[in-house]
Parts: sequence; structure tokens; C-alpha cells
Amino acid sequence: MTYSRLPAVELYRVTGSGLEGGLSRALVFANFPAALVAIPVALLAAERIATRWAWIAAAAAVALSAVVAWPGVVNQNDLDARPVNGVPAAGVALAIGLTLVAAARVGTSFAPRQPADRSRLAAAIFLFLFGLPWIAADLGFSFDGVPVLGSIWQTGELRHQPGLPGLHPALHHGHHHGMDGILVAVSALVLSRTPSRTRRGLISAYLALLFAYGVGNIANDFWLEQVAKRGWTSWLIPSVLNPTVSWAWAVIVGGGILAWALLFRPRPTARP
Repeated sequence: MTYSRLPAVELYRVTGSGLEGGLSRALVFANFPAALVAIPVALLAAERIATRWAWIAAAAAVALSAVVAWPGVVNQNDLDARPVNGVPAAGVALAIGLTLVAAARVGTSFAPRQPADRSRLAAAIFLFLFGLPWIAADLGFSFDGVPVLGSIWQTGELRHQPGLPGLHPALHHGHHHGMDGILVAVSALVLSRTPSRTRRGLISAYLALLFAYGVGNIANDFWLEQVAKRGWTSWLIPSVLNPTVSWAWAVIVGGGILAWALLFRPRPTARP
């Protein structure tokens, strides 16, 4: 809705407007970050269905969703939808379909209390507080003039960005990769409450890395918008959107290992 009602000039690296612009950005969103989360969702759903066809569908969902990692499928500098974006989106659709079938077959309920649930909840609340300005941007407004929030977060103020000439809003309207980081991190926390029955180590390791990846993107975006754009420093946290051989990605991998040990490592399920 935000990308449909606002002109492209107020958004980030898109050219379309109206309903076409909104659907275009929604398709790209179905690639990144949704496809990253669809991978464990498809596998967990197939376990619950426990049929050969479910596993075939899950394998297809994983393969299609994984296309999002191919260079250029999602380009931060050009977020208009292209035909290739239909491939990871199809993987997301398959994961959703498997989830609906699993819900129909085995029912739905909250998982019983799990070890580290309090830590998961505390982490989710902390991430939500970090994401307040990005949530507002997703909805198409800023905190300018809003009591308390407007004094804590800078959003619509014109600021200088290190390395770019001129003045720019501290936060553009629309979606931010920092918000993507929150979505994948919280998704990892939620999915870790549903332990895999047959691939516990593999899925828990993926979720831990996904959590660390999300936190890395949060840190990168937050530092730029709330620290560097205030003029406090010209040093920027490197982007970790794409895997590279770098110290930043070494931190992501190390953070994933730590997250696995503290939150995501499979443990015996506590009694409700």
C-alpha cells in the first residue's frame, strides 16, 4: 500500500508508482527476505505432513527459494521487479501451501514451553524497539513532530550521508533492509520453537546463521541512519547483504555459532 500511494521519488531505488509499483515491490519482498525464511518453513511443514510428495514439494520450495542468493536476482540498487523474481516467489508460495496442508493434517497450536523462551521473547522485544522507525517508514510516515519518538529517532530530517553529496532524509519512506533484518531474526526465533524431528542440527544451524545475518543487517542500517547521519562519525559498519570474504562476514559466522550455542542448539523439550 505504501509503494502504491507514494511517488517513487520518496522511496528507495524504485521507479514505478500506483498499484503496479506496489505489486512490483511486494514481489521483490517475496524474494528478500521472505525466501530466506521459506526454506526452513518448507522443511518443517514437510516433516509434519510426512509423505513422499510433501518432501518433493519441500525440495522444490528450497531450490526455488535459494535462487534469491544468486547475484543480481535482488539488486539493492534496482528494486523494481523482474521476471526472475518470480522464481523465489514460487518457492515461497510452495512453502505457504505446505504450511496450510500441514495445518490441515495435524492441526495448529502453540508449541509447548521451550528452553530459552524468555531469552527469545526478550530478544524479539529488543529488536521490535529498534525497528520502530522502520515500521513507520513501511507504513509511509515518519516520527517528525511525534512526542518522545521524534526526539529519540531521527526519521524525516534532512541529513548528510557519508560518501554522498547533498542532504537526504535520515530515513526514506518505504522498506529498509534493517527491517528485513528484524523480520528474518524474529522469524528464526519463532521457528526455533518448533524443533525439527529429523534434521534438527541442520535446521537449527541455518536458523542461527539467519538470526546473525538479520542482526548484522540491523546494525548496518541503524548505524548509518541513527549514528553516522547525525554526524557523530564517518565510519560505517560494512554491508553484509551479500556473502563476502570479509571481517564483517566473519563476525556474522561467529555470531551464528554463538547464537546456536545460546538459543538455537537443539535441547530436550521442557514439559508444558
